[in-house]
Amino acid sequence: MPLTRDDVLRMNRLYLWIVGLAVATATSSLAMDSPRPLPNIVIIYADDMGFGDLAIQNPESKIPTPHLDQLAREGTRFTNGHSSSGICTPSRYALLTGRYHWRKFHGIVNSWGASVIEPERLTLPEMLKECGYLTACIGKWHLGFDWDAIRKPDAKPVGTGNKKTWTADAFDWTKPIPDGPCDHGFDYYFGDDVPNFPPYAWIENDRVIEAPTVPYVPDPMPTEGSPEGRPGPMVKGWKQDQVMPRLTEKAVAWIEGRKGSKQPFFLYFPWTSPHAPIVPTKEYQGSTKAGGFGDFMHQSDWTAGQVLEAIDANGFRDNTLVIFTADNGPEKYAYDRIRNFDHRSTGPLRGLKRDIWEGGHRVPFIVRWPGVTKANAVSDELISQIDLTGTIAEMIGYELPATAADDSHSQVALLRGEGPSARSSHVHNTREDHYAIREGKWLLIDAPSGHVSAVPAWFDAANGYTKHNLPGELYDLSRDLGERNNLYAEETERVATMKQLLASIRARGEVRSE
Repeated sequence: MPLTRDDVLRMNRLYLWIVGLAVATATSSLAMDSPRPLPNIVIIYADDMGFGDLAIQNPESKIPTPHLDQLAREGTRFTNGHSSSGICTPSRYALLTGRYHWRKFHGIVNSWGASVIEPERLTLPEMLKECGYLTACIGKWHLGFDWDAIRKPDAKPVGTGNKKTWTADAFDWTKPIPDGPCDHGFDYYFGDDVPNFPPYAWIENDRVIEAPTVPYVPDPMPTEGSPEGRPGPMVKGWKQDQVMPRLTEKAVAWIEGRKGSKQPFFLYFPWTSPHAPIVPTKEYQGSTKAGGFGDFMHQSDWTAGQVLEAIDANGFRDNTLVIFTADNGPEKYAYDRIRNFDHRSTGPLRGLKRDIWEGGHRVPFIVRWPGVTKANAVSDELISQIDLTGTIAEMIGYELPATAADDSHSQVALLRGEGPSARSSHVHNTREDHYAIREGKWLLIDAPSGHVSAVPAWFDAANGYTKHNLPGELYDLSRDLGERNNLYAEETERVATMKQLLASIRARGEVRSE
């Protein structure tokens, strides 16, 4: 098969990087007065963590997050940072590809679902591998595997809908499971794919470590909310409260294994917490004033601390870019958390996971890179997880092909505190034909309402929210962060202009910042 132009460009780039590394002259485009080696990169990705679950940006928080607060003090905290979606899979796809998820799909990968990443789609770890990085994903994948490849031809499913599954003997567990993390740029993978989906087993690279043999039974029962476990095969004795401790141990060990190596590394550490099942270990139960979720979030902060300590202890601190963020806002249990514990997981924001109000996708967003990002800084500039690919590409001197990272903007100047955001707009979406768009201080909800998750009547009444009969919603977030004053009827010209912009972005894509 003849090489394409992009193939040739990539080969040339790879050759230049190998030569550069060999003579120790490879530098970041962010270098100051002297050459700087390629930075290590660690992305810590929380699951279902709200804007207000980070204590440093919620004065009324009932959850201590000392390690993440310290990370924020050592770097820049972005208070206007967004995921692509209000749910798991789409946000992960967007982060790893630099592309809005809704250009391809809207929902999550369900139990036994296939990969949503196209074989030809350049991913962030693939880009980094081309530049000489060692790459690892440890934690929740939730972007699909080719389970059909190991399913026996005569296997019959049981159940229907979300409860449709297969029994343990439907699969040949000795076979490799294709189309997972190791087929999309990662040298190493360890995790349980999705904490509340089968198979309930550890996967290392492309194989299960131990074959599941029994049907799923939740153990232990969650300390808040429901188990949310989908039926399917489970390893005998599987303990869901031991998932995060094991992932933490693996992430720390992987970092420790890089000590003494000159090869730059990329660790993507997507947590399974504080997503349900909410199962803090015994050591953390009762450690906060925010119930089981608060305890689980407190434990998650400990996990962050373990990873940050490993970075420091092994001599990587000064040349490691650390990014902490989350895939979407908190789950529906957050409403009862307000009544029961007076803790607002979304802080001042309206909406939860799934919603296209701000609380569904405005998430914690911290960046620390010593010597590059300002310490103890706070920025309200618009930034998206979609921008990570474009930003990192500029940092390491990689020229993105025209077909890659369609919607990613380089935020190098913003990270250095030397310029405004390269992004002036952002499109939010969770389900088909249910869009919102940010432009400057304005948020347009191009749907009758920003909610997808059900909102209790008591919450609306207690917080001054009233129903309307308008076809959409428009808010000035500089004055109305809680989205109470709908200006849709008054600002008709602005509504029309923003609708036009949304249609334009959906139709032709964004113009990547150079």
